[in-house]
Amino acid sequence: MNHFGWRAWPWLILAVWAFLALFGARLAIDPNQIDLQAILRPPGAADWFGADALGRPVAARLIAGAGTAFHVAFSVILISAILGSLLGAMAAWRGGWLDRLLSLLVDLLMAFPGILLAIALASILGPGLNNLVIALSVVGWVGYARLARAQILSLKTSEHVLAAKALGVGEGVIVLRHLLPLAAAPLLVEATFGVASVVVAEAGLSFLGLGMQPPDASWGSMIRDGARYMLVAPHLVAAPGLAIFIVVLAVNIVGDRLRDAWDPRHR
Repeated sequence: MNHFGWRAWPWLILAVWAFLALFGARLAIDPNQIDLQAILRPPGAADWFGADALGRPVAARLIAGAGTAFHVAFSVILISAILGSLLGAMAAWRGGWLDRLLSLLVDLLMAFPGILLAIALASILGPGLNNLVIALSVVGWVGYARLARAQILSLKTSEHVLAAKALGVGEGVIVLRHLLPLAAAPLLVEATFGVASVVVAEAGLSFLGLGMQPPDASWGSMIRDGARYMLVAPHLVAAPGLAIFIVVLAVNIVGDRLRDAWDPRHR
């Protein structure tokens, strides 16, 4: 039982994160409620996470920040995975100039540090959650395209694909029904690790003022706002920092377990 509980804790963390992100707005809390009597109130028995420099409850803002991170992470992963997988699969299937063009584009984008490119794109598009999703998606599809291309290249000569071609099945149907489902496992593992990367990237861009704008909450903007009060109210930085750490750790552990479970060498 103890072993099961230890093994299950990352899934529990992700379940709590998803629950707070999806239903946190329905809780009887207001992350933007200002209480001048509670300015920089430290954590205590009545309020486990204290209050920030405007007297707003840190706990409520952590829940709102969980929703921000969840929305950005899964929006970016959904867009990046679909776009990258389709481009990589079609390039590998068609070959020729399309494959060379995609490989060149992937190499060019991977030559730049992803976070710096995301910062540049977010700066051009302007601050805001939707622009942040676009910037991170433009950067994020590259890994999925490269992985999908490698998987399709190894599968396109398999017998069932050759049989489908002999029967006159269209290229789009072959890619969508006969190739991509077989490449789904490594792509899902890549997506799992991608969630952790996007959570960190969203926090970093929000810290720089390129993500969620005040008064709405983000874990990154909470760290930025609390940094100036580190000496008198360290909980303003510790709480969102710990939230990022726990979520990213849980996602990475789940990704490792999925990779081991789906890798035939570990069976």
